[in-house]
Amino acid sequence: MPVTLTTRVDDELAKLIDEIAAKEGMDRSTVMRRFLSKAVRDWLIERSLKDYEDGKVTLWQVAERCGLSLWEVVNEVKKREIHVPYTLEDLKEDLEGL
Repeated sequence: MPVTLTTRVDDELAKLIDEIAAKEGMDRSTVMRRFLSKAVRDWLIERSLKDYEDGKVTLWQVAERCGLSLWEVVNEVKKREIHVPYTLEDLKEDLEGL
């Protein structure tokens, strides 16, 4: 069931939103929903990749959290130049496994 959220924005932002709505042939609410959805998705990806960089989660967990494929997450890691948390100890363990 949809929930109504309200917020106040300054006049300039409201004007820009109305201009975008007119150009896209949408109403203000649709534009706001799309922008909000994109912003929340971007935040979730950014936050999840930060947790990955900090070694708190795996790439698979990032993919699950964000509703993305593993390859999409790998592309986000490359695009955002995320540091891969691979330590010297990880390398030693991998070499011992060989």
